[in-house]
Amino acid sequence: MPELGKLAATGTLPALAQQLATLGGCTRPIRLAGHRTEHHIDTTTGELGEAVRTLVSGDMPAGHLLTRCNNRRATRCPACAETYRRDTYHLITAGLKGGKGTPEHVASHLRVFATFTAPSFGPVHNRPTNRPACRCGHIHGQDDALLGTPLDPDRYDYEAAVLWNAHAGALWRRFTVYLRREIAKRAGLTQRAFAEHARVAFAKVAEYQKRGAVHFHAVIRLDGPEGGHTPPPKWATAVLLTDAIRTAAASAVVNGPALDGRTHSFGFGRQLDIRTIHSADFDGDEELTEQAVAGYIAKYATKGAEAATGTLDRPLKFLAELAPMNLTDHARQLIRTAWALGARKQLEHLRLRAWAHMLGFRGHFSTKSRHYSTTLTALRDARAEWRRTQTNETHPEETTFVLDHWAYAGTGLSNAEEWLSASLAPAPGTEGESTA
Repeated sequence: MPELGKLAATGTLPALAQQLATLGGCTRPIRLAGHRTEHHIDTTTGELGEAVRTLVSGDMPAGHLLTRCNNRRATRCPACAETYRRDTYHLITAGLKGGKGTPEHVASHLRVFATFTAPSFGPVHNRPTNRPACRCGHIHGQDDALLGTPLDPDRYDYEAAVLWNAHAGALWRRFTVYLRREIAKRAGLTQRAFAEHARVAFAKVAEYQKRGAVHFHAVIRLDGPEGGHTPPPKWATAVLLTDAIRTAAASAVVNGPALDGRTHSFGFGRQLDIRTIHSADFDGDEELTEQAVAGYIAKYATKGAEAATGTLDRPLKFLAELAPMNLTDHARQLIRTAWALGARKQLEHLRLRAWAHMLGFRGHFSTKSRHYSTTLTALRDARAEWRRTQTNETHPEETTFVLDHWAYAGTGLSNAEEWLSASLAPAPGTEGESTA
C-alpha cells in the first residue's frame, strides 16, 4: 500500500494513529477543512490579544479535522451505532432507577412497559402463536424470507401502510394527550387539576415489524407534580395506569388525507401489550427488570427499516436507483408507493420521497418526555469533558475570542487510514459507558 509506506517514511504514522484512535472506531468520519484560533481577551480593556491556541486542518496527520459520523444505524457505522445504543441504554435506565441527574427514588414510582402495534393492512406470512401454521398452510422458520410479506400482494393496502408510517409520530403525540386525560378522569380530577397531583413521563423507541409497519415500545412512568423528584399520588395504581393506557390507545385517532375519494384515518392496532416493570413475565422466563427493559429498547434504537424488511439505509435521489438493488418485492413496492404518494401536492408536507427509504416514517426513532431522565446531548457532553480531562486538554478559566471556519471536505477514510484504524483500540471514553 503506497500511501502507508509514504506515511511510515515521513514519520507521520504514529500521529495519524493517535488522531484515528479518537474516532472510537468510526468508519465514516466527516472530514473538515479549515482552522480554529483562540485569542486572549483583556477583560479590562476589551482588546484582542495574541493567539493562545491554533488548529489548522492542513497541519493534522490526516490532512483534515476528522469527526465521528454519529450515525445511529448499525448498517452504516457499527462503532457509532454501538455508542448510540449504550447512550440510549443509560438514558432509559436513568429514568427507571435514577442516576445521571435523575433521583434514585424513581425506582419506586409506578412504571410500565408497553408495546403499541400498527393496524392490519392485509394478511401476511407469519408465525402465529394461536395456531400451528401460517394462513398459507406452512410453518415458517424464524429466518424465512416470506415472513412479513403479503399473502396476496395485489390486495395488500400499500397506500395505507405508507401513510400509517408517515402519521405514526402524530398518533403517538395524540395518545400522550389522551393518556393524561384518562388518568385524570380515573382519579376524579380535571385536566388542569391533574398537573397539580401527577405528571406522566415516558421514553419510547420505534421498531419496524417485518411487514414494514412501525410500532412503538415505551416506558411510561407516573410521577408526582414535580416529576421524578416527587412520588406519585396514592391513588396511582398499576390497574389505573394500565386501564388508562388501553383506553387512550383505543381512542387516539389521527385524520389522514382524502385520496381519490378515500378518506384515511389512523389509530393503533388491536394488539397492545402492557406489563408492569419488575414482574416475571417478560420474554418468557426473563424477569421484567430495569436492565431488561433498557436493553430491549436500546437494541432497537440502532435499527431502521433495512434491518426488518431488507429495504434501504439511505435516501433515494431517483426511483431508478431501485432497479439494481437486491430488495424483496414487498420492500420494493412499499418504497415505490411512498415515492408515488410523494408526488402529490396535498402530501408534500409529509416529504414522502425524502423518507421513501424509511417507508414513509420520518420521526425520531427514540424520543422521551422532558422530565423522564437525562438527554443524549448531556451524555455526549459528559463523555467529551471526561476525555479532555484524561488527555490534559482542559485549560485554566480564561476569556478568549474564538475565530474558526470549517468546510465539508468529504466522508470516510483513505485505504491506509482504514487499515490503520482497524488495527487500533478506540481511545478511552470514545465508545460510551459500558452497559455490562
